[in-house]
Amino acid sequence: MKKIKIAMLAPIAWRTPPKNYGPWELVASNITEGLVKRGHDVTLFATKDSITKAKHHAICPKGYEEDKSINADVWKLLHISEVFERADEFDIIHNHFDFPALTYSKLVKTPVVTTIHGFSSPDIYPVYEKYNDNTHYVSISDSDRYEKLNYVATVHNGINVDEFRYNPIGGDNLVFLGRICYEKGTYEAIKIAQKSNKKLIIAGIIQEKNYYKEKIEPYIDDDQIKFIGPVGPTDKDELLGNALALLHPVMRPERFGLVMPEAMACGTPVIGFDLGSIKEVIENNKTGFIVNNVKEAVACIKKIGKINRMDCRKRVETHFDVEKMVEDYVKVYNKILSLKQ
Repeated sequence: MKKIKIAMLAPIAWRTPPKNYGPWELVASNITEGLVKRGHDVTLFATKDSITKAKHHAICPKGYEEDKSINADVWKLLHISEVFERADEFDIIHNHFDFPALTYSKLVKTPVVTTIHGFSSPDIYPVYEKYNDNTHYVSISDSDRYEKLNYVATVHNGINVDEFRYNPIGGDNLVFLGRICYEKGTYEAIKIAQKSNKKLIIAGIIQEKNYYKEKIEPYIDDDQIKFIGPVGPTDKDELLGNALALLHPVMRPERFGLVMPEAMACGTPVIGFDLGSIKEVIENNKTGFIVNNVKEAVACIKKIGKINRMDCRKRVETHFDVEKMVEDYVKVYNKILSLKQ
């Protein structure tokens, strides 16, 4: 195996890996630690409080979402520039910092791989288009692609399956875990629980405060509908493992949805609305149900007992384990490096 020198550019909204929420940071961490385990030479560019077995370079003390005294606009630029000023030291720069880092890519000879974790808005398309010919784009699902871009690969996000305990029994409650916002369908999850006469535990950060106040808070009674806020790794494992099902009724196309393989790793089936990557993650009628609306979701809860929870676990072990993700990224790196020869 040829050792590759990789600069891993993580976001700095949260610590890497995150304490609670921070999906991009989590993926960057999982790739980094997996590459180190395989013997590659990785330098993680992340916040100072980040934890890694790789070499660690940091100038930003904490995530700007965790410490509001940190000016995000200033520290983003300082953070990104640290990587590109050292570009000659690396074989590959792996960018998880979205479109801002692309603007540095023509200034260095080192190949840049950008994992596109999702397009926040069509407004950012022009940046990706401009650097289409000199950078290498990786999508996290086949469904989350922009037709004007060239992609080197699709690499599904992977999780450390061993960090999630398999629960063969589960429980009686439904769970919603994710950002509290229209996009993730928190309100629809409440409607599904009410119409199926099931208790629902809602966990996650409140991203849209008005949405929470108007559409979610009125239904929280700490009996049928309970909101517990963000959860860390241990609490997440227990929450998902003890669930009857995870509700993922997204209202916009899902880019990937890490929470789905996390739930399935615990043995918990997922009921998701058929938008975006849902079909790529859930195996319909085997690890959960792919539906189109609240009514169909309610009908599927009645037959959730037909799902073999071990099938859920096996799907994650086969398709969404961190080792597979890392292996796929190494293939991407080698493919790009071969083009330079």
